[in-house]
Amino acid sequence: MGLSPYVPAFFSSFYRFTAFVFLRVLPSRLGKWVLPGLYVLTLLSSWLASPSSKQRPSVKADLAKPDKQEAAISPEPATPSSAWASVLWSLPSSSRRISFTNFTINTLLLLAAAEFLLHPFLDPATDVVFTRVGAVYPDSVKITARYPEVNATENPIKLVWREQKANAIPEAAWTDGPTLTLTEANDWVDTVNLKGLWPSTAYEYCLSTLNKTMLPYPEKPISFRTFPDPKLATGSHFRFIASSCLTPNFPYMPLQGRRIKGFDLLASYLWPTQNDVESTETHTVDVASPSSTASAPVSTAPTSAAAEFMIFLGDFIYADVPFYFGDDQEAYRRLYRRNYASDSFRKVYERLPIFHTYDDHEIIDNFQGLGNESTPPFPNASDAFRLYNSDANYDPTQKDQYYYDFRYADVAFFVMDTRRYRSDVFDENISTQTMLGDEQLAALHDWLGKVNTTATFKFIVSSVPFTDLWGYDAQTDAWPGYAAEKAGLLKAMHSVPNVIILSGDRHEFAAIEFNGDENDNGVLEFSTSPMSMFYVPFVRTLKQATEATVKRVNMEIVPTADGEEFVMTEHDIPRENVLRAISTGNYKWSAFEVDTRDLNNPTLHLEVMIDGSPAYQLKIAGKPVKLQQSTALGAFVPQTFSKMFHKLGMTPSKWF
Repeated sequence: MGLSPYVPAFFSSFYRFTAFVFLRVLPSRLGKWVLPGLYVLTLLSSWLASPSSKQRPSVKADLAKPDKQEAAISPEPATPSSAWASVLWSLPSSSRRISFTNFTINTLLLLAAAEFLLHPFLDPATDVVFTRVGAVYPDSVKITARYPEVNATENPIKLVWREQKANAIPEAAWTDGPTLTLTEANDWVDTVNLKGLWPSTAYEYCLSTLNKTMLPYPEKPISFRTFPDPKLATGSHFRFIASSCLTPNFPYMPLQGRRIKGFDLLASYLWPTQNDVESTETHTVDVASPSSTASAPVSTAPTSAAAEFMIFLGDFIYADVPFYFGDDQEAYRRLYRRNYASDSFRKVYERLPIFHTYDDHEIIDNFQGLGNESTPPFPNASDAFRLYNSDANYDPTQKDQYYYDFRYADVAFFVMDTRRYRSDVFDENISTQTMLGDEQLAALHDWLGKVNTTATFKFIVSSVPFTDLWGYDAQTDAWPGYAAEKAGLLKAMHSVPNVIILSGDRHEFAAIEFNGDENDNGVLEFSTSPMSMFYVPFVRTLKQATEATVKRVNMEIVPTADGEEFVMTEHDIPRENVLRAISTGNYKWSAFEVDTRDLNNPTLHLEVMIDGSPAYQLKIAGKPVKLQQSTALGAFVPQTFSKMFHKLGMTPSKWF
């Protein structure tokens, strides 16, 4: 006696549901084992099950009337509704066409999962050619290029550049720049520093052979604009993008292994082809107030400041999701090549400077470096991150480190390394636990002291959330696991005006407010992810507020028999609370528009984009900061004279 025909129907339906989750919802590492197993179980149970045709009642012949032939009994034809139900739920059917359709659907799902899982191996992108702008200074810029050479081990090429002018002729002369030494050992990637530039000036560059023959890529010059001189106390107005976490072709679509849809949407947002502007309500929060809360919506005009750069907050690759190819140098490099080969990403990195930090998935899930650079698989993972992303970042505070700081005019940034130096979070000695390590922690405190009165807004970049409000593994993998170090840092941040924390990792958006003591400065955190990856539906681990509180005192005027008198009342507010949280959406980024042109009223405007549409806006009123007196020559030299000096060979690097 065979199995019930409903057994394979169950396995088939469960298999399809699991395949859908793996390909469109959550690409779990379990998929590589679960999906083939369910597929085999479905086939095996189908073979063992009793066919529905064998379950027909037998027809007994009438022996008394042998001359009369019994009419053959045939099954009733399936109605369209029953046929669709049989295909949708893999229900038993006597129709061979329906059975074959179910088999085909299940096989195609397995092939789709295999394509998604093995695409980095099947498409190693060894031939990808690209160039991009990284760190931008007032007088220089870092440029990365990859240009592989066939049947060679070395391929030196030259960078040529010129100032970008509106009415310049295409044949305008190029200036020789530095030489990129591309070698097979470094995966044909090199980064150079182009120096001798003027602040706030547009330039363009191309790539050529050593004998000045232009290479076919890039087809058009790559343009960039140098940053303003930070010594000028004139304020600034600019925009930048922040996000984290991406994997090509997720949610999965057939035969689109190189597409990163989040960057397609970002490119349309940054450089729209038409003036279609979607609007959403905007809230206002005053970070100068220790107990500020979001106000009612206010009307806003579309942002006008150009985007100057993007900060990618980590998980640029997923080395271990959905499949870990092992602690192998080529396996890590392959994933970076795959991203840079994406036409979606190319739309952005050829037009916008991108600065990077890294998180665990560039290495392996929940990685703890323990301050030991030889901790596997860090060496091979670090090699790929350095070549493709880190070398183009700003020069680190100390050599061979991944944490760094930079400025855009009067706005300062510190980008942390939260993986390399973190100690074992499960160490029972809480006092010795550290996420940053002694040297990086000292560098961050030193930076906070320097920018206290020399920068208006201060952004601190952390690959993992700073808040305690996320549950699940965030309690050990993010800053809550290093409570003592976090408390010390937060105390220092509360002493500095206009501190904003940028983080990613959780595949959600959240705006968090940190409340200090009565006279402390407010601190805000904006956590944004994923750029192009999964989000978890239905499951929410973000609390709205901490149980820990701080005191606030209010002064109230109370009428009395003798007139009025002031009465002080004391109440508690959460030490950390959520201003807004949005979990849904596979494609998220935050756009920050900084405006400090009015030094007495600095503002920061946040716009959160989810799946290509505006989802949340917040206007932040900053605290005025009296900046130090400018000593920059550029404050006194008109632009026309600066260009004349440049033609005479008197480069700004001698003065700035």
